[in-house]
Amino acid sequence: MKKLKLGMVGGGQGAFIGGVHRIAARMDDRWELVSGALSSNKERAKVSADEIGLVRSYSSFEEMAKVEGSLEDGIDAVSIVTPNNVHSAPVVAFLNAGIHVICDKPLAATMEQANQISESVEKSEARFFLTHNYTAYPLIRQAQKLVKEGALGRIRVVQSEYVQDWLTNETSNRQADWRTDPKQSGAGSIGDIGTHAFNLVEFVTGLKTEAISAELHSFVTGRKVDDNAHIRARLQDGVKAQIWTSQVAVGHENDLRIRVYGDKGGLEWRQENPNQMRLSIFGEPSKILTRGYGSDEGTRIPPGHPEGYLEGFANLYSEIADTIIGINSGENLPGLQSGLNGMWFISACQERVQKMMECGFSVNNSNCRIAHVCISSNPSFPNTLFPNDCRKYLRGLPSRELTGSSKHLG
Repeated sequence: MKKLKLGMVGGGQGAFIGGVHRIAARMDDRWELVSGALSSNKERAKVSADEIGLVRSYSSFEEMAKVEGSLEDGIDAVSIVTPNNVHSAPVVAFLNAGIHVICDKPLAATMEQANQISESVEKSEARFFLTHNYTAYPLIRQAQKLVKEGALGRIRVVQSEYVQDWLTNETSNRQADWRTDPKQSGAGSIGDIGTHAFNLVEFVTGLKTEAISAELHSFVTGRKVDDNAHIRARLQDGVKAQIWTSQVAVGHENDLRIRVYGDKGGLEWRQENPNQMRLSIFGEPSKILTRGYGSDEGTRIPPGHPEGYLEGFANLYSEIADTIIGINSGENLPGLQSGLNGMWFISACQERVQKMMECGFSVNNSNCRIAHVCISSNPSFPNTLFPNDCRKYLRGLPSRELTGSSKHLG
């Protein structure tokens, strides 16, 4: 099978996620990386391109989109692996050039940028893909299948968490600096890792979120973005969900988990042990399902040989290649709607917290710089707000009824 040609924007020297994408794209021999604008710094872009042997190197994504779109042997797709605030401009440029786009999550840094991407996707004949890589883990696909087939019965409760500890103290390095800069990241832990936890809730259950309430914190003095959040959600069919996201949880390196409970059974999966999943049917002994037994989708090697993070990305790249050449429809791949859902999740938390601040619901002390509670309804479900008697209490402040809806992403 002929390899597809891939380009890359971002991912130069010192970057993390760019290298992950390059490894993943090569893993199944479906892609060949041939061009890139690897850095906004021209010298670094050239040195980075020479290091990985790019055929064509560009000093800007604008030039790259224009040239690659005009070449007979130009790239089939481009990977956007820049900081969040530099997603929208290259995405729009390549879509306008008729080139398929593979973008790292979250979709953008702001709602305005998300809308720009949405409008370009609608106008372009090229496809747009978002790399929520955890959706491509074999046992996550198995969990989705179990829920869909009714093995757990009617879903009642979902708990998802993504917690780390690498930002426990004030930290300065290339990865931390842009993630803790609201102008570049657009959000803290809720955007960087919380979107993954939120995405898995909807992906595994197949249910959309109707409304959320959120409490955001920034524990490190001077930090301008959240580093911890507690979020409650109501999904379709009255399903209750809780999401915890934190980058100050000491002892947790990269701990993404999801637990789903129905009236017949429950399941639990943990990213740090991705080749096993606990399945419990009420009244029966619990079972440990392992990758490769009933979860062959996305596996490459026999059971007992660990697969995980890189393979999850590789599964996405292989499925994207199949979609581009027409082997499958890509219906289970994360795309624009997954990105828009994630942006709603981020903005709903932030927007309603801001509304509460304007109303005087503000708590500041030495332990918790931000502690606000909010409720926001999903614009996809405009008539589904929390009951009028739903009240939230903030450290002795009088309770208030909270309603409202977040701006529609379009």
